[in-house]
Amino acid sequence: MEMTQNIVFTNEQIQQIRQEWAEIVKPLKEFMTVDELAYYLGLSKSAIYKITSKRELPFYNPGGKKIYFKREEVDAWIEAGRVAPDSEILQQFSEPTINSNTPELW
Repeated sequence: MEMTQNIVFTNEQIQQIRQEWAEIVKPLKEFMTVDELAYYLGLSKSAIYKITSKRELPFYNPGGKKIYFKREEVDAWIEAGRVAPDSEILQQFSEPTINSNTPELW
């Protein structure tokens, strides 16, 4: 006969689980606040405000008070800043091009 074990959590443990779950789910929202974006990118709030003041990252300012960031645009901004490793750059230079005089192409 199998015995099932009931797990009992205290209110404090349930609250802690809810908070941890909320932190996991936050980055999955379509729009993020400055606090959420700072957490998502691992930057300080002041760094986020500096980026927005330079208008380096698109943001939304409905009503003129709080600003919001679309997660999809933030991800695109990060991807646009990709720096290729040296090995990738060297590989591009070693590949023949259409305008090269290599006999393999002709």
